[in-house]
Parts: sequence; C-alpha cells; structure tokens
Amino acid sequence: MRKNIKSGKILHVITAAVMSVILSACSLQMSKVNDAHDLYSSEDNYRTVYEIFVYSFCDSNGDGVGDLQGIISRLDYIEDMGFDAIWLSPICPSPTYHKYDVTDYKDIDPEYGTLADYEALIAECHARNIHVYNDMVMNHSSSEHPWFVEACDYLQALAPGEEPDYSECKYLNYYNFTTTESGGYSRVPGTDWFYEARFWSGMPDFNLDNEEVRAEFKDIAAFWLSEGCDGFRMDAVTSYYTNDTAGSCAALGRFAEDVKSIKPDAYIVCEGWSSQNDYSRYYESGVDSMFDFAYADSDGLIAGAVRGTVSPEKFVNSQIAENELYLSYNPDYINAPFYTNHDMGRSAGYYAGENVDSKVKLAGALNLLMSGSAFVYYGEELGMKGSGKDENKRAPMQWNTDASAAGMCAGPSGMDSFAMKYGSFEEQVKDELSIYNYYRQAIRLRRIYPSISRGQITEVIASSENYVLYLKEAEGFEPVLIAINFSSEDVAIEIPENYSSYSVLGGVLNTSKDKIKLGGGKITLPAYDIAIITAA
Repeated sequence: MRKNIKSGKILHVITAAVMSVILSACSLQMSKVNDAHDLYSSEDNYRTVYEIFVYSFCDSNGDGVGDLQGIISRLDYIEDMGFDAIWLSPICPSPTYHKYDVTDYKDIDPEYGTLADYEALIAECHARNIHVYNDMVMNHSSSEHPWFVEACDYLQALAPGEEPDYSECKYLNYYNFTTTESGGYSRVPGTDWFYEARFWSGMPDFNLDNEEVRAEFKDIAAFWLSEGCDGFRMDAVTSYYTNDTAGSCAALGRFAEDVKSIKPDAYIVCEGWSSQNDYSRYYESGVDSMFDFAYADSDGLIAGAVRGTVSPEKFVNSQIAENELYLSYNPDYINAPFYTNHDMGRSAGYYAGENVDSKVKLAGALNLLMSGSAFVYYGEELGMKGSGKDENKRAPMQWNTDASAAGMCAGPSGMDSFAMKYGSFEEQVKDELSIYNYYRQAIRLRRIYPSISRGQITEVIASSENYVLYLKEAEGFEPVLIAINFSSEDVAIEIPENYSSYSVLGGVLNTSKDKIKLGGGKITLPAYDIAIITAA
C-alpha cells in the first residue's frame, strides 16, 4: 500500500473527531428545525454538488499537493455538509498544476495518486450515496500528448514542400493543422505548419469533425464510467468550434449520445461561459445541465440582488423566465446554478461597507435556493478569499490555521500570500454564526425540502425593494413558501389569506441571533434572514 493511504487513515480519524464537535456546535434556531428531518436522497440527477480543485483541497502524504486519498479523508466533512455529489477538477496526467492539458486520458496524474486510489474514492463515495463527476477536457489536449507529439514529429520529418500522407499518420487528422498562419494558431517548430490552439500553444485544439476522435472520447468515457464515475463536467463547450454555436452544440450532442448509450443515467453538466441566450441553446444537444453563468461571479444576478442593484422581485422573476427559456430547448433540462468556480474571484471579496458578513452568507443561500443541481466551489463555505491571478482563486482549503497541519496543501506555485478573513474550518465549526455553519444549514434545507431543488417558482406572492415571498412547487413533494429579507432592517411580510395554511416555520437561515417570527398572518425577518414556510 502507498504511504499516503496510512496518512489518509489518520486524517479520517481526525476528521471524524471534528465531526462530533459539529453536531454539538449547531444550536441556532435553524438546527432545531432541520436536524429533526431526514435529508432527501435523490435517485436522479438533482443534487447538491461540491467542486473540488484537487491540487489544493487535502494533502494525504505531506508533499503539499492535494490528492485522491486526501479527498477520501474528508468525505465525512463533505457528507455532513449535505453534499451528495462532488465534481473533481481534471485528474489525468498533465504537465501543469491545473491539469486542463491532458497527456493521458485513461490514467491518474501521479501527483494525485493511482487508479487504485480513484477506485477507492468511488467506493467510499458510493457507500455514502455521493456521486462523482470527472472533469472532461474534450476541446484540446496537451501539446505533450503522444497523439500530438507523433503528428508533429511526422510534419517535422517532411521534406520542404512535401505533402503529408494522412494514412501514414492518422493523428494529423486528430488536430487542426494548416500551412496558413492566422490568429489562434501556433507554429509547429521547424516547419511551415501551424496548429489551432485557441487557449495557448500548449493546448492544441482537437478536430471534432473526425469520427476517430469521437470514437476516442467515447472510449475514454466508457473507461471512466467502468471505473464507477457517475458523469462528466464538460470543459469549454462553447470553444469546440470558434464562433460556431451550432457546430459546438452538435459536437457536444454526439458526445452526450455516446455517454448515454453506455450509461443512460450518467450526468453531463457543461461550461459555456457566454451569454444566457447563447448557452441556453446547448440544451438542444441532450446534455442534462448547463452552468447558469447569468447568476454567477461578481457581476451576476446573485451579487446584484445582494448589493441591491437587482430588485428582489426581478431576481425571482428572472428564474421564472429562464425556466421557460430552457424548457423551449429541452423539456428534461436540469439547471446548474452556481455562484463561483475556479476561474472566478472568491465571493468574500465581492462586497464592501457594512454587513459584509451577512451579505456573503445571503448570497451563498440564494444560489442554494435555486432549482436544479446547485454547485458550490470548495472553500466558499468558509468565506475563503482569492482574486486576481488564477493561482489565487485556487488557494489551499483552510482546514487549519497552521499551514503545516495534517491535510493542508501548499497551493499553486506563484500564488500570492494573503490572509483569510473568516478563519479556518477548525475555528468556524465552533462558531454558531460562522459562514461554515450557515452553508451547512442552507444545504440541509435544500435536501430536506426537495421542492427547493426539483421545483419551480410558480408565484411571487409579495415583494418590495427589501424583500420577496414566493411559492415553489414540485410534483410529488411538499410545496414551500420562501421569504427573503435583502435589507439591513427587520421586515414584516403579510401572508395573504389564501396562503393562511402556510403556518409552520419549516426552516430558517439566520445571519444573527435575532429570531424569525411567524404568526398572525405575517412573517417577520431580521436583517438578511431567510425562512422556509410549510403548510400545517
């Protein structure tokens, strides 16, 4: 057995001990409500997903780099938070720390472990009913991939002016080679040939028109599905063909068809960093989900609603409108709301002035109250900081205040040195009002009331510049009223007579120790608080 397995077991014991503290620490109004309920276990692809940037999450062997055994050691933490799926950043061999330039699509990068470690992770996750999604990079490979190296070697061996024979090197047709120099293309060293590489020269783009390339990726998908993978996060799907949505969508559809032919219930969620009107079209491909970029990042609808530049009513009505938009392309779509990811600045830096802590919490809840499979980037539940260069956005998970403590990662080379504002997990787990405990409560509410994730907003019942009250329903599940205070003052929201049966405070999200009150036909919310109301 590898040395890191032993370290992983030690971390597992440490984590289990810390988990015992968690249950005693959560004594807010919220915990009295949600700990009395079972968490709904989904049998389909409506889930709450934790994005793990493996390099920076948890180190099991002391080399400063996160790894698969490190993730295994933290599964108690992930399960207790309420996540029922994880998305792993690329885990295949690669020359870079981020590993989005793959050299072997059917193996594990040695920094992260072995295939045996991956199989152990799958087994441990499935034992907890946690699904595992791999990051699939189909737009490009590494320039060090054997396919590309062989193609370049062939071109470099040609005599000046000699035409290539594709039957002698099939990998020439795996990529987009040309003798015409243009933007987005890099030169094959020592030749007059160029190859498409829109991201950078180390990431040559695949020729996705080639049926052999399609067959390769079907085989790659089959390999990981046979290993126990439950689906794929597709990287950069809007870049498959430059400025060609129809072409990119068709390529994605071919991959989705291949995956579903192998495992019909495999989940496919896609990154299409573009306008909502553009990425919504990709639902025609037959994939399950598209990341909902309209709500994400510092200029998205979530941050706008928290800052007050987007009204509460507009924030809710935008969700009603997008449901109609997505349904027009795919009646079986599952939205994929998210707030931040590994390419975006951390949300703790989005707000300034007064009540920043409350705003950070509220924004996280707004994401988790949306329909579909909601995604949370590791460390957001701790209010981690990180902005500017990509390395800063992928800083080590703050398990401990001591950077040399078990499990702590060193972080990517070139990452700036900066202090975290809200403290480590070790500190926050003891604080009833921490961001950690707030996120845990929000995720549990999402799991207790499936109409939150599986339903749609059917009516805005009351709203003002400070608050909103709306109904969310899903067939076969208990409907809920959701009341949200977006302001720094207490608000009292009248509940109309036709909703008088909604008289049970099913769950609350407090940003302070002030109590939410329900009775007399109204709900009173302290600043930035949220209530879930159910029928008696």
